[in-house]
Amino acid sequence: MLPIYETFYAWQGEGCHMGRAAFFIRTFGCPLKCSWCDSAGTWHPDWTPERIDRLSTDELVARATSTAAEFVVITGGEPTIHDLSELTSELRRCKMPVHLETSGSFKIQGDFSWITLSPKWTKPPLNENLERADELKIIVEDAESIGRWRAELHGVLRDKSVWLHPEWSKRNDPSVLNAISNAVKTLGKPFRVGYQLHRLFNVDSLDPSSRPPVPLGGNLALGS
Repeated sequence: MLPIYETFYAWQGEGCHMGRAAFFIRTFGCPLKCSWCDSAGTWHPDWTPERIDRLSTDELVARATSTAAEFVVITGGEPTIHDLSELTSELRRCKMPVHLETSGSFKIQGDFSWITLSPKWTKPPLNENLERADELKIIVEDAESIGRWRAELHGVLRDKSVWLHPEWSKRNDPSVLNAISNAVKTLGKPFRVGYQLHRLFNVDSLDPSSRPPVPLGGNLALGS
């Protein structure tokens, strides 16, 4: 049984699998609590739902396989604070590829087809997870973020795609956008411009089983 914040059917809006139909399983709970978190309902005390369902592997597999999704994305919160071994095993037994979205800060328990690692300063990723990741997603909070992460991740950034995403409340900030553009143009591979394309389509909320949007970091001043 896993604590599940929400499940919904949409498409992947980020990274190498952008635009492909995907079923999302969002677990509840995260000890990192980033100030700009776009899923603060999974941890923020002011936005935590009154009821969090604990769902069985069978129920989650049934929901996922009832759709035409090409793969399942397990996200959070921080999903790796939970043991995902049984869930991933059953999904793969049903021929459903399983993708993981994680900070990489905790041991990964489960069998995944694809791992997207988005490192966070509050608890940097484990080296074993960096090596295991298929792509990286760096959140660019300010013009200095890219340089700081390049120094921190030196030796890891090889052939993996490294997506540079503007932190959502800074998505119209010229200094952030210019820093991303200049980094990609100057450094080239493996850096790529990233964006949350699903937000432009508002696709997640088209599934009535998804929860209503929560302000970034749970902070009303930042919006959602």
